[in-house]
Amino acid sequence: MKKLVEFTYQAHYSVSHEPTFHEKEVWIVFHGYGQLAEFFIRKFLSFDSPDRLIIAPEGTNYSYLNGFHGRVGANWMTRHEREVAIENNHRFLDGLMEKILHEFKETPVIHVLGFSQGAATATRWVSRWSGKVKSLILWAGGFAQDLVLEEVKDIFSETKLIMVLGENDELITPESILKQEELIHNLDKTFRKITFSGGHELNAEILEKIFNSEV
Repeated sequence: MKKLVEFTYQAHYSVSHEPTFHEKEVWIVFHGYGQLAEFFIRKFLSFDSPDRLIIAPEGTNYSYLNGFHGRVGANWMTRHEREVAIENNHRFLDGLMEKILHEFKETPVIHVLGFSQGAATATRWVSRWSGKVKSLILWAGGFAQDLVLEEVKDIFSETKLIMVLGENDELITPESILKQEELIHNLDKTFRKITFSGGHELNAEILEKIFNSEV
């Protein structure tokens, strides 16, 4: 008989600087499949400032990227015990935000960016988190398809939604784009769609526009 046991677990996250807890805004950036937070956050360090803290949580599932040795990457879940992984992700992220925000006298503005697999994880978490998210950027990914968006309209009602896609992204199909547009339609919400001439990757120019609120 297969059973579950709950126990205290440690998880990693990276920050753009040592928090002062006087920052005006906090960005939570979710990495994609096979990445590590300590490297992923480097893509955002040029946007770090005394008023902006960037936090990159790290998926708690690890595997070698090739064979049985060499580079290791993290992921947010696999098909195996998927629901348990999702719940563990929620507990981790809720605990992380509670730890960080507890230190602030004034609650900062929260922004969320999810890249690739991290986009689905971000949408699941935001859809059930008790805090408010000012903007949600889904990059090379989208809403988790198991979310019933009609039931979470209120949660996303005041959240600015941006989707970013590389025109040569080999992992994004026209069918998946159409599916995302159908899901977002169920939110009764408009969204900004941005494309760039690239693949399954972050683009510095687009990131700069997003962080500077130019889109």
